[in-house]
Amino acid sequence: MAPRTSAARKPAARKTVAKSKKPAASLLPEWNLADLYAGLDAPEVKRDLDRADSEAAAFEKDYKGKLAEIAVRPDGGDVLAQAVQRYEALGDLIGRLGSYAGLVRAGDTVDPVLGKFAADVGERTTAAFTHLLFFELELNRLDDKVVDAAMANPQLSHYRPWLEDIRKDKPYQLEDRIEELFHEKSVTGYSAWNRLFDETMASLRFKVDGKELAIEPTLNLMQDPLARKRKAASQALAKTFKANLRSFGLITNTLAKDKEISDRWRGFADVADARHLSNRIEPEVVAALVASVRDAYPRLSHRYYALKAHWFGKKKLPHWDRNAPLPKVAMRSIDWREAKDMVLTAYGAFSPQMADIAGEFFTKSWIDASVRPGKSPGAFSHPTVPSAHPYVLLNYQGKPRDVMTLAHELGHGVPQMLAAPNGALMAPTPLTLAETASVFGEMLTFKKLLATTTDKKQRKALLASKVEDMINTVVRQIAFYTFERKVHTERRNGELTSERICELWMEVQRESLGPAIELKPGYETFWAYIPHFVHSPFYVYAYAFGDCLVNSLYAVYENSSTGFAERYLAMLAAGGTKHYSELLAPFGLDAQDKNFWNGGLRVIEGMIVELEKLD
Repeated sequence: MAPRTSAARKPAARKTVAKSKKPAASLLPEWNLADLYAGLDAPEVKRDLDRADSEAAAFEKDYKGKLAEIAVRPDGGDVLAQAVQRYEALGDLIGRLGSYAGLVRAGDTVDPVLGKFAADVGERTTAAFTHLLFFELELNRLDDKVVDAAMANPQLSHYRPWLEDIRKDKPYQLEDRIEELFHEKSVTGYSAWNRLFDETMASLRFKVDGKELAIEPTLNLMQDPLARKRKAASQALAKTFKANLRSFGLITNTLAKDKEISDRWRGFADVADARHLSNRIEPEVVAALVASVRDAYPRLSHRYYALKAHWFGKKKLPHWDRNAPLPKVAMRSIDWREAKDMVLTAYGAFSPQMADIAGEFFTKSWIDASVRPGKSPGAFSHPTVPSAHPYVLLNYQGKPRDVMTLAHELGHGVPQMLAAPNGALMAPTPLTLAETASVFGEMLTFKKLLATTTDKKQRKALLASKVEDMINTVVRQIAFYTFERKVHTERRNGELTSERICELWMEVQRESLGPAIELKPGYETFWAYIPHFVHSPFYVYAYAFGDCLVNSLYAVYENSSTGFAERYLAMLAAGGTKHYSELLAPFGLDAQDKNFWNGGLRVIEGMIVELEKLD
C-alpha cells in the first residue's frame, strides 16, 4: 500500500510554464511550483520519472521474495533498515512527481495539455509503484517475534511506529498479484472517474443575471447580501446540476460499486471500515460521535436556524438563505493583506513559532488564492513530500469566511511542516487529527477577531458566522456521512437512480437542518457538487471529529497556565508516529469517553445561547 498523505482535500495543481492573467487590481498570490519542478518540460521531470522506474525495479529485484530469509539472518536488522530507507526515499521521489502533476492540474482542470501531463505522470508513477507493492505485504507476513528481534537494530527501530501501523492492515491484505492488479487498474478505475468529475465540474457554467459563472463565484453568491442574488444563484446551480444529473449519478454509482468490490475482496464488513482503518480510529468512537451529533441536531442547527429565521422576520428560511449575512449588518470586504495580518497575528499571539511557519507560505509563494476559470474549486493544503513543503490553494473573494478558510488551510500547513522531519513514511497524520489542527487555526483567528470587536451588531454577525461555520463543520458533515452511508449501503443491492440519490439527500438534509429551513425545489440535486463524496469516501466525519476535539482542546488552552503551546506543537510534530489517544493524553482528553463529544457540542450550544441574549 502506498504511503498515506493528509491534506484538506485532494492533491491538486497549477501550471508553471505560464502565468495566469490576473485582474489589474488584484493582489492575490499565485503559487510558484518551481520548488518541485521548473515546468512541465523541465528535464528533471523526465529524469525523476526514469529514476523512479529504474530504482523501483532494482528495489523489487533486491528484496522481493527474500524478506523472510533476510529477517532471520544475523545482519537482518541492518538489511531491513536499509530496505526501509530505500523504500522511503522512493516514496518521496514518486510522491514529488505525483504532487507536482496534481498541483499543476488544480490550477486549470480544463486545460487538455495539463490534463494529459497529469494523466501521463500518473500512469508512470503507478507503474513504478507497482514494483514496490510487495514490500509492505511481505513485511506483514513476517512473524511478530521475528520483527521484534530485528527491531534491536537502532536504524530499524526508528521506523517502529510505521511498521506497527502498517501491520494493522495485515488482515485486509490480498495476494500480491491481486494487489498489483488493484493498483494498476486504479488508473482506469476510480482515478479516471475522479478526473471525469473534476473536469466536468470545472467546465460547468451557471447563468445568473445573464452572466455565465463557474461554480466558485456562483456558490459565493449564496452569501450575497441581496436575497434576489442568493435565490438566482441557487436556482442556477439547481438547473445546471439537474441537466448533468445522469453523469453525476453514473459517477456516484460506479465509484460506490468500485469501493464495494474492493471492500468485499479485502474483507471489510462495514461500508466505512476502510476509512476508519486508514484514520486509525475505532469504529465505536466514530459511531459515538455520529450519535452524539445527531441527537444534538434540535439543540444546534434546528435551534439556530429558527433564531436566524426570526432575525429575517420569517418562520422559515428558504435553503438559499441558510448562510445569508445577517440583515441590517453591513458585510465588509476584507482584502488579502488584511486577511494575512489577521491570521498571522492570531497565530503569533498563540505561538510565535506557529506564526513564523505560517508566514513562510506568504513570503515564499506557497499559496494560490486567485479565482480563475477552470481552477479547482474549494480549498486545500497539500503536504507534497517531506523533501519539499506544502502548498495551499484557496479561492479568495474577501468574505469573512474566506479569512477563516485561510486560517483553516494554514492550520493544515503548519503541522505538515512540523511533521516533515519524520520522513515520508511517518510524516502523514490521520485525517481526524489533521482536521483538528486546521480547525484549531480557525478558532485562534476567530477568538482574536471576537476579542477586538466591540460593536454589538458586528459582534453578533461575527458570532453568528462562527456558529454557522461550526454547524457546517459538525452538523452538515455528519449529515454528509449519513448520506454516504445510505448511498453505499443501498448500492450493495444494485444501482441507484439519480432520483433515489436525491431522495436520500433530502432525507438527511431535512433531519439535520430542521423545520426552520425550507428545502425548495432544486435543492435535491445539491449532493452532486460535493467533491469529498468522489475523492475521499467517508472523509467528512473527520471535520466533525476535529471541530468537537478543538472545542475541548481550546477549553484546556483557556484554562491552562503555561506550556500549552509547546505541548500542542509537539502533538502536531508527531505526525503519524503516535495514536491519537497518546497525543491527547497530555491534555487530559479521551475521545472514547461518551461525555467528550457532548462537551464539544455544548460549546456550540453556548454560542447560540449568547446569540439569543444579543437578540
